[in-house]
Amino acid sequence: MSHLNRRQFVFATAAAAVSVRALAQTTSPVVLTLHPEQLGAKVPSNFIGLSYETQQLSDPNFFSTKNTGLIATMEKLAPHGVLRIGGNTSDVGWWKATPESKQPEVHLFREAVGEPSGKQAFAITPEAIRNLRGFLDATGWSCLYGINLGTNTPARAAEESAFVAKTLGAKLQYFQVGNEPDLFKEHMRDPKTWSADKFFDEWLAVAQAIMKVVPSAQFAIPDTSGNPEWYAKVVDRWLALPPAERPKLAALSHHYYFGGPPANPDVNIDRLLKHSEKVDTLAKNITAAAARINVPYRMTEGNTCYRGGKPGVSDVFAASLWAADYALTLAKDGYAGVNLHGGGGDQVAASLGGTLPGEALMKDPKEPHARPFYTPIAYVDGQYVPEPTFFGLLFGQQFAGAQMIGLDFAPGANATAYAAKLANGKMLVAIINKDEKQAVSVNIPGAKDAAVATLTADSLLSKTPKWTGGRDFSRNNAEGKKASSATFDVPAASALMVRF
Repeated sequence: MSHLNRRQFVFATAAAAVSVRALAQTTSPVVLTLHPEQLGAKVPSNFIGLSYETQQLSDPNFFSTKNTGLIATMEKLAPHGVLRIGGNTSDVGWWKATPESKQPEVHLFREAVGEPSGKQAFAITPEAIRNLRGFLDATGWSCLYGINLGTNTPARAAEESAFVAKTLGAKLQYFQVGNEPDLFKEHMRDPKTWSADKFFDEWLAVAQAIMKVVPSAQFAIPDTSGNPEWYAKVVDRWLALPPAERPKLAALSHHYYFGGPPANPDVNIDRLLKHSEKVDTLAKNITAAAARINVPYRMTEGNTCYRGGKPGVSDVFAASLWAADYALTLAKDGYAGVNLHGGGGDQVAASLGGTLPGEALMKDPKEPHARPFYTPIAYVDGQYVPEPTFFGLLFGQQFAGAQMIGLDFAPGANATAYAAKLANGKMLVAIINKDEKQAVSVNIPGAKDAAVATLTADSLLSKTPKWTGGRDFSRNNAEGKKASSATFDVPAASALMVRF
């Protein structure tokens, strides 16, 4: 397991894995040219986030000030992150307003593999929401709150929303009504009649009921599994409403998993570390839809392999490099943020109908192991432990609050680069070398007296990533700091960050 300690937050000196050399060296580095005049997206300070199943609220003490271990770990990840509460279980949860409240009927159209059933229904109590507010205050994070659409009524949704809005106050960014409604055809609704139009009709009824009791309520829509056709449709429907009847939209949202399920042989490290054209398609479509109504857009749930992750892929250093690269790709594409899914293994298993499919791939399913396999933060032996995807998010967190800028970079290897201008005028450059065999030598003109940080591990299969940086880089004392430019070695399967 990868433990986060003080040493991993202290800047590496010249003895670190990266070397900084003057131009007189005999190597032939690739030149990385920055274009500060080419201003890109501003990365929000709350760009980095985590996604948890709503069923975590069935234990009121989970998101509470009592859970000091989780609070401390989330604070180390980001000082102003975003906690998204939703997932499959959000559509089988019910609001238990008083101890006497009875569970309503939880009706699904049919049972489906990888989806929760009525057996996974659970209660959300006022105590859980009050404790959630304390948890958010303690972490400095805000919240995206999922409301049941699949097995709910507008009246019950409004009652829950009123209490959530009043209790969370400024910590509530917006509501999401329904989780992955494009997949309701699998289990929640009749596939012969279900469509984006049908979804919008149901969503609108719930949203308008909520607005009657919470006039200031804001929403994100449609929170699909990654169905780009739905963005344009819901925006069309929203724009067709009389202005006075439009629920307030704070964002458009979608999910993204690289692949799945765990048994799929195509879910492997080699494919994970290659660029996915689906990422580009999703960004193109949601950017266009969001521009029509002038709202931001966010990836609110995603990870490496859907249905709980795949051992040997989702829980190793390769996932760190994937998460770092994916987060910065979204930052470059103008997203408001990224929420990687995780949480407790029991809750994610419940969201999938009761089991984690990845366990069938283990030699011993009872072996002590972080579950779910893709979780950024695991609970192991009474402690909260940062897992590989955590370190990828931590790498991306360094860009929070910065403004992306253009660059030229042709490495000749499976490597990517990102650059931004910090609020203090300094430049920040990230190089992620996803190539398992080929190192990359990079010359950055102007990187004088640079500070560096590295994300490394013994191999792509390692479960112990090493992050040598922190939120405040120390000065670098390596040779060549007075040169007008410097060359940086980025070993195979590693990532480097440079600030100057």
